[in-house]
This record gives sequence, structure tokens and C-alpha cells, in this order.
Amino acid sequence: MQARSFYINKHLSGHEQVETALSFKPFTQQLEKRLQEEETIKSKFYSFVLDHFNIDRKLNDALAKTEAGNNDEYALELIYSTLSPVLQSENECYWALSTPVPNQILYSTDAFFNLFSSKDISEASAVLKDDETFLRQQKEFIYRLILKRLYNFTTALNNNVYYSYANADTGLMRFYHININTDFIDIDIKGHLPDLDFETIENYLHEDAGVDVLADILPLSIFKLEGFSVITLDDVTARKAIEDVREAIANPVDDQKKLYKSVIGSLKTLTQNSDVNFGLLPFLKLNGEPLFDLSSCSESILIQSAKKHGIAEDTYHALVNRYEKEPKAVFFSSLSETRQQKFSFLKVLHDAGIKSYAVIPVFYNKHIAGVMEVYSKKELIFYENLLSRLEFAIPLIAQLLQNSIEHFNHCINEVIKEKFTSLQPSVQWKFNETAWEQIREPKSKRRLVENNTISFKDVYPLYGAIDIRNSTLERNLALQQDLKRVIKLLLKILLTLDEQYPNAEWQTLIEKANEWMHIVNNQVNTSDEMLINEFLESEAGLALTKYRDQNPHSSLVDRYLEMMALDCEGPAFTQRNRLETSMQMVNISVNNYFTEAQYKLQKIYPNYFEKFRTDGVEYDIYIGQAIAPKMPFTAHYLKQIRLWQLTSMVEVARITHILLENMPAALQTTQLIFIHSMAIDISFRNDERRFDVEGAYNIRYEVIKKRIDKVCLLNSDERLTQPGKIAIVYFTEHEAVEQLTYIEQLQAQNMLLPEIEKLELEELQGVIGLKALRVSVNFEG
Repeated sequence: MQARSFYINKHLSGHEQVETALSFKPFTQQLEKRLQEEETIKSKFYSFVLDHFNIDRKLNDALAKTEAGNNDEYALELIYSTLSPVLQSENECYWALSTPVPNQILYSTDAFFNLFSSKDISEASAVLKDDETFLRQQKEFIYRLILKRLYNFTTALNNNVYYSYANADTGLMRFYHININTDFIDIDIKGHLPDLDFETIENYLHEDAGVDVLADILPLSIFKLEGFSVITLDDVTARKAIEDVREAIANPVDDQKKLYKSVIGSLKTLTQNSDVNFGLLPFLKLNGEPLFDLSSCSESILIQSAKKHGIAEDTYHALVNRYEKEPKAVFFSSLSETRQQKFSFLKVLHDAGIKSYAVIPVFYNKHIAGVMEVYSKKELIFYENLLSRLEFAIPLIAQLLQNSIEHFNHCINEVIKEKFTSLQPSVQWKFNETAWEQIREPKSKRRLVENNTISFKDVYPLYGAIDIRNSTLERNLALQQDLKRVIKLLLKILLTLDEQYPNAEWQTLIEKANEWMHIVNNQVNTSDEMLINEFLESEAGLALTKYRDQNPHSSLVDRYLEMMALDCEGPAFTQRNRLETSMQMVNISVNNYFTEAQYKLQKIYPNYFEKFRTDGVEYDIYIGQAIAPKMPFTAHYLKQIRLWQLTSMVEVARITHILLENMPAALQTTQLIFIHSMAIDISFRNDERRFDVEGAYNIRYEVIKKRIDKVCLLNSDERLTQPGKIAIVYFTEHEAVEQLTYIEQLQAQNMLLPEIEKLELEELQGVIGLKALRVSVNFEG
């Protein structure tokens, strides 16, 4: 035992928040009461202790703290013997006698003294070094005691105080829970005890400001604490490690690698063995087959070691296949040469410096979710002891691995929804409700429910189109240029062959080649293209191939045959490939823009956004109360999205304009917006897996959309859509006025040039009265 006095927080020695006095009187009073009630042999011991305190009367008086350790070490030992289990070893017991408000330690076990005098805990414990936190904990302790003792009220003030430190030898954290016995503290009141309305203050006690609220209505200056407190510490390292694992799983971060490292750190704390390390590997599957993803394998020592040998994927598949067939734990306390020969995967571990390795299957709901690895750079023979420590962590590891599997599946589903289907989060709720209606109905009625149409009524449509200018003409021109080059080369070769090896076959091919050259020089349609390719590849190609086979040393026809054999990659497709590359540059840039823009758009108000791939990009947006029933819809949201629509067209025009200098074939884009002020109804078409307008009146909207892309100005051959400009098609003057306000805003931001064209459009089949605004994009702004 240690009778030496020391402070838990030496920075705050002498700093009192309430008046206190050290006294053994509360202890002797309780002991006298227990003596009257006790009928066992313990009563003799209680009498012995009381006799000692009664002989030395001053022990019953209040003592100055500075005298505490000097009065009677024997008396302090008697208190310890009274309050501690008889068979408990003081070398293993963290016990101390302290001042009423715990800080100055008067008497303690060796274990307690050694712990708090340790350099590790004095430097690593945040509680010991953070004076403000320590003072707040003391104040909470005082108020808990006052409220419980004087008001019979148990508060929600924090009672969980931990000391923690990193062991200098292992580098691993240890955690101790502080328990304070206040049975031997009396509270004296100076004056009148204030009345408290707990219904008023209870809510505050659940918050950080609880202590400050109490300080205003219940000042500590009216209280005096007399007696002593008893501190005991419980080693809760294992429990804290499990709690940390549970908390990490319950509050996952986006960085899976960081999450796994955090959990592995807690597992090491749990084992308290710095020589042991852990690996975690979820079993991911795609279409029922194991899927190798290096990022999900980042915390597996086996996969990372195999990666250095270039066999990571093969090792992963072998591991998954083995454990799905035979899921049992395997332990290797040493990686001997004999074992390496028998189990080839041990070789990569041995090369990585691993000397002990175990792989343990982890199950979630009776199916294998992955494996946990236990490994060390030392030979381990006590795996059973390790597993017993990990027993309560295994279910949490199973949840972690299953979460990784579900996260992977969620990512796949999100990409499918975003890129390949029309089912978007904004309308997912409607499909969920319809699916539930089908599930809950009896089978006899289910077919009626299955015929229910998923529809949204009274939604506002917004349409936009970004088109590549003259894409059909450009494509035909590229085709002509490529075909001319190929036929010209073919004619040159055929004429040479006919001159050197004259025969009727060459004459026939020359005549056909000349005929096709005449057609190509004028205009090529789709059927002509197919026939020309058949002639070039099959008829002329076969004849020249036969010649080369008969004349292997001649290189006369090699250039033509190589050109045709490259299948859309060679010189025969030079101009078409340049055009295709340029079109892809435009479409990819525009698609990427709208993919990112959707997230901003959804923040304005939930909506349905769908893109269509043409020679450019078209999109439909539907917005209204029916899309988001729980979020009130107003015209303000519609105006915000219309302003976004015009702004986005400016930004897209700028993006495609910047691309011009890097395009193999210069392509310009046109931008078109159609304003439709009336709400329409849309429904989901199961056959096409997409939403479409519903009803005869609403179909008119679709008809107009499809006819305005090539509309011309009234009494003119000029197309409405022009490169570098944005065309806005509308019907009513009210629509024009609204759009003009948006145009003026963008002009003020130098996004649009000052000129505004107000245009009338030609009459379309079944559509009259269309008008348009046209504005130019400021590419220098």
C-alpha cells in the first residue's frame, strides 16, 4: 500500500470549486450503523475498527488535507480492509482514498499509485492534461451528489469518466472506468436550501449547458462537503474496444479503407498484443460470381502480398471458391517450408515477412460474408486465447463485411439507375408504393393491382436540345471522302494489274469501280453505302486476295488489303473516324455536364430528369407537386429551374466552343429550349421502361417537341437554331416576358450578348402561332 499523497491532476492542486473538509466521521457513523445490523463474524471486525477510531478521538474530527497522510496510516489501512474484498490482492486492485471532491489521493494500492505515477498515463491521458475538462467533470460530480442526496433526483449529467493511455511498450491503448464511492461524504448547507423545479431544468441537464444552468440557481458557495471519497478503477479496455467497433460500423465514413483501419485498430486494442495484426476481406459478387476489386482488398495481408507477385486476382478467386465450398478456420502457427509446399499461398506471406497466419470465415445470417485474417511477424501458438478475446467482436465484423457487400451492391444499383434506366430517386417512392400494393394483395387480386399505371398528374415539362450542326451533311461528306480515297487506290491497283496481267476479271472490276466512283462523286445514300462496301470487301477484296495467294512475293495489292482489313480503324475510315471522334468529344462533354448538373437541379426541387442520345443530347424535365408530395410546390421553384435551363444552355455552348480547337473535325452545336406553361400528365410505359405523356391534349406537347428541331423562320429558309446562339420557342407573350427577365440577368453577368431577336416561325403540320427568342452566347465573357 502507498501512504504517499499525490494529485490526479497536479495542475489543479488547491483549486477548490466547493468548500470541503477531510473527515472520517461519516465513515465511523456508517460503521456503527452496520455494527448494529450485522449478525455475522464481520461484527467483530467492525468493532475492532471502531475501537481504533474511538481511541484516537482526533480521527473523528475534520482534518486538514495536508495532515491526511501523516495522521494514522494504520487507520487508513483499516478503511481499505473494511471496504475491499477480503481475498482481493492489492497488487491487482486499483483502489484509492481521496478528498471529498476527488483529486488529492491520500492512500492507495500499489497498482493505483504505479498507474497514476506512470509516465505513459501522465503524458497520454487527455483528462489529466486538459484542466478545463477536469474541472467540468469535478463540477458535474458535485452536482450529481447534491441533487441525489438532497433532492433525491438522479441527473443525466455525465457519469462515465474514462482514463486512457497508450502503453509505451506495446503502443496499444488501455481504458479505465472511474468509479467513485460517495457513501462517506456528508453535505452541510449554509442557510436555506433552494427549491428546484425539475420539470423546468430537466431538459437543460441533458445538454452541455446543464452544469452552467445549475450554477445560476444552485450556487456551490452554500454547500460544504465533509468526509472522503473512494476511487476504484475498472479495466474496460475490451469493452471500450468493442464499443469503438460498434460505433465505427454504426457511423460509417465514405472512405472504406479508413473505416477498416479504424476497426482493425480496435481489434488490436482488444487483444492487447502488439505482435498480432488483422486483415479483413469481404466477398463481393457480381451476377453470382466472385468479383475482384483491389480497393476492397486493401486490408487483406494475403491479397496485398500476392499483389507484389502479380497473382492478387487469382489468389482472391481461389480463396473465395475454397471458403464457399469448405468454410472452416485454418491456423498456421508457423510457415515452414513443408507447409509452403503444401499450401502455395503461404509462400507469398512468407516473402512478406509473415511467420504466423490464420484465416477465419465470417458468417452473416448463415452465409459467408468474408474472412478475417490474424497474422504476425512472430510465431504464435496461442490462437485459442486470441479467439476467446475476439468472441464478442466477430458478430460486429460480420456486420462490417456485410455492409461492404451491400455498399458495393448499392453502388452498382445507383449507376444502373443513373446511367441505364429511367428509375430515378425523385420518383422511386412511387414505384416503392406500387410494389408494396402488389406484395400485400392476395394472389387472387394481385393481377388487378399489377395493371395499375404509375403516373404523375399536373407536372410542368421543360425540354432542351443540344444538336450538332449539319451532322448528317458532315457524315455524308466524311463518307464520300473515305470512299473516294479507297476507290481511287483500288482503280490504280486494278489498272496496273490489267496492264501487267490482262484478263477479263480485271476489266470487269475496273468498270464497276468507275461506276461507283461516279456515284460517290454525286451523293451516297445508305443503300449505296452498303452495296459499295460489299463490292470493296467481298468482290474486289476476294479477287485481290486470290492474286496475292498466287503471287506471294508481290506487294502490289498489300496496301489495299491492309486498308480494308483494319475494320474501321485504318485509312479507309480516316474522315469518318475524325468525325466520330469529334462527335464523341461533344457528346461526352455535354453528357458529363448534365450528369453533374442534375445534383444541383435536384437541390432546387425534386424532379424527373431524363436524357436522350441523338446526334447531340436532348432532355426532358418534369417538375410538380406530384413528384414530391411532401414538399410544397410553388411557381418560384419552376422559375428557378427555368433560369437554370437557360444558364445551362449558355454553359454547354461555351464548353462545346472551347472543344473546337482540339477537335479533329470542327463541329458546332446549336441550343434549343421549348417553353410549355401548361401542366401535363405523364405515366410510366412498361414496354419502353420510361415516362411518356398521357392523354390526347398532352400528346400535342410531344408533337411540337419533335417538329421544332429543324423549324425555319417565317417566310425564310433560315433555320431557327444557329451555332453560338440559344433559341427559345414559345406560344404566349407571358412566356416571352418571363424568359426576357432571365435573359437580362445573364446579360448583366456577361454570359449573353446584348442583342435579342424576336422571331416568328413557319407554320408546322398541325402547329401554328409559334414564336421564338434568339440570343447569342458571349464566348469572351
